Amino acid sequence: MNGLKKSFKRFLFLAILHIFSSCTAQSNSFWNGKQCAVVLTYDDSLKEHLENVIPSLNKHNLKATFYIIGSSEAFVNRKIDWKDAAKKGHELGNHTLMHPCANIQKRKVQLPPEKDLNNYSLQKVVDEIKITNNLLHQIDGKSERTFAFPCGQTKVNDTLFYPYVKNNFVGARGVKRAMKYVEEVELENINAYGMKGHTGVEMIELVKQAMSKNKLLVFLFHGVGGGSSLNVEMAEHDKLVDFLAINKNKIWVAPMVEVAKFVKTNKQSINK
Repeated sequence: MNGLKKSFKRFLFLAILHIFSSCTAQSNSFWNGKQCAVVLTYDDSLKEHLENVIPSLNKHNLKATFYIIGSSEAFVNRKIDWKDAAKKGHELGNHTLMHPCANIQKRKVQLPPEKDLNNYSLQKVVDEIKITNNLLHQIDGKSERTFAFPCGQTKVNDTLFYPYVKNNFVGARGVKRAMKYVEEVELENINAYGMKGHTGVEMIELVKQAMSKNKLLVFLFHGVGGGSSLNVEMAEHDKLVDFLAINKNKIWVAPMVEVAKFVKTNKQSINK
């Protein structure tokens, strides 16, 4: 009987220890004191970002990341507006100079040769990324920023190109849909949820999932209220922004560069 009691006590102790360990591991995934982190990212430096998105975000004092194509018309012709956005705390991220993507058979519209990643050398990709960094530095004066892979493509001629420019960035955003804990985030290809025709309810549901699981959620937008075939209606985007603003005490909303720096620091502390 005494042996049975001892076995039961040991089982109970191990069960409690397991629960405590699980809770401790979960608590490691904190986000600047909030339940989760949400990063709003907008690709391709569209005029709709300047005219629709930034005023909405500024109204609620929310900061986001705008991935800039160095040669885009809305960037070249409206540098003062982008400079003002940076002054208000938004990140100007690097989305390359020409936004090259590899032409593939299933692509509905084939890219011109000068934007076909298949025609690029590794050196050309690296050079255009660095040129764009220089252009952005002239606008915001900052040396820390993040990168976003055009079309989510990471290779040129079967070679991963980010390792050749990673020292110029805090992290890089990809396109694969997933939410991660701090210790799970891969800074060389950060997960993101691409939005196309999504409703405010659908987007808010993703945020609620991130809150309940204590994870990082990255939104990837193109057009908002127009500007791209990958579009989200302005009214639906506003519903998401309103929800984030109302729940600021629970949700950390910050530019990608800030979240990437936080991840890097806390992954190091967790792994010690």
